[in-house]
Amino acid sequence: MDFTSIVEEKIKQSIRNGDFDNLPGKGKPLPKDDMGHMPADLRNSYKILKNANMIPEEMQLKKEIVSLEELIACCRNSEEKETYKKRLSEKQLRFQVMMEKRKLKSSGTFRRYGRQINKRMGF
Repeated sequence: MDFTSIVEEKIKQSIRNGDFDNLPGKGKPLPKDDMGHMPADLRNSYKILKNANMIPEEMQLKKEIVSLEELIACCRNSEEKETYKKRLSEKQLRFQVMMEKRKLKSSGTFRRYGRQINKRMGF
């Protein structure tokens, strides 16, 4: 008996036992796949990160860039403002280098996915 057959039999037995009768969302459509526009080679990795409540490094950098831009806009102290600008420049450069290394900018799928992420984050 191969692994697939064992799994199939366990699922059938669980159905007969009623183990799936009271699952949350039963009878409702599955949630829409938010990562449907992401390149297939990245999709599973991102799902694992999402399920672990972690975000990819490029998204973390984007969030930090936005936060620094907001701090600069609100900052009244010129010394602090310059410190924030320097940190912002470093983050932007790091982000650009990361994107060039991954060559994701040339991927149409990644650009569409990036637009979706930016829209959700309010960029």
